[in-house]
Amino acid sequence: MNDSFRKEIIIFYIRKTAGFFVTVFVISVITFAAFQILPGDPALVILGVDAEPAQIENLRSIMHLDLSPVARYFLWISNALKGDFGQSFRYQRSVNSIIFSSFLVTVQLSVFVLLITILLGIPLGIFLARHDKEKKCLPVNFISQLGISFPVFCVALLFIYVFSVKLKLLPSMGYVSFSKNPLGCIKSLLLPSLSLAFGTVSIMLRYMRSSILTQVKKDFVRTARSKGMGEKAVYFKHVLRNSLIPVITILGMLTSEILGGSIIIENVFSLPGIGKMISSSISSRDFPLIQALVLYLAFIVVSCNFAVDIFYSIVDPRIRLRGKSI
Repeated sequence: MNDSFRKEIIIFYIRKTAGFFVTVFVISVITFAAFQILPGDPALVILGVDAEPAQIENLRSIMHLDLSPVARYFLWISNALKGDFGQSFRYQRSVNSIIFSSFLVTVQLSVFVLLITILLGIPLGIFLARHDKEKKCLPVNFISQLGISFPVFCVALLFIYVFSVKLKLLPSMGYVSFSKNPLGCIKSLLLPSLSLAFGTVSIMLRYMRSSILTQVKKDFVRTARSKGMGEKAVYFKHVLRNSLIPVITILGMLTSEILGGSIIIENVFSLPGIGKMISSSISSRDFPLIQALVLYLAFIVVSCNFAVDIFYSIVDPRIRLRGKSI
């Protein structure tokens, strides 16, 4: 490895790391500013309309609402960097303790959805690519088109009607902790996971199909066939290996899709995750909890995309050499 190549690699990773921190900073500013323009006084929401003006002013001072927005932001972000997001207005508990319990539910749901997406999306994408334009692909193409077109809450309601109301196979709402009942936890998360994965599997299989069909047209595939290599060997030793590299990128994008969809799914299925906590906190004007939850989700999404960029550059070193164009 010569010095110029090593320098290119170092510059690439510095650029990606700097972009990560700048993105997180911008997100923190937007997150804080967005919730400052919401109508309603949190102090008045907590104390009620019958509270005395002196009580309201005293609570506003305790909540630092008497400071300017800029001063409140720097106070909030300095404490956040120390891991302290303050106390929830509504629950009168540490924001970190509330987020931790909700975060575990959302992580379990996201892991379930990602596993279903990978285990179904990749094989179905391979199937569609290998049998492209054949009639046996029509049902899969039709269902995947529905998965992309249908809103996630419509899929959730349909699945509840089929699997809970009619077939009575899975619970329609509620959550069971894994530590208390592992099988009950899986059953409580299976229907929400399938509802959310219906769209992500459709995206994954179409992306996988497109990636394989692109690789099949490359010169190295024609060379392998001309040497007498069998069709299955060509697919699994050459085409599939190269087709999986771009799939790393789509997994990062699907993480954002899953976390965004979890806000809807958790409310539909009454799961005590971050998504449900966000919606309830907005209605109660619980600013410390809302800001921390949104920042957590944004940080996870940015971190996943950052990890995908780094991993992709390791798998395909050409990305590092094109760093100036990224």
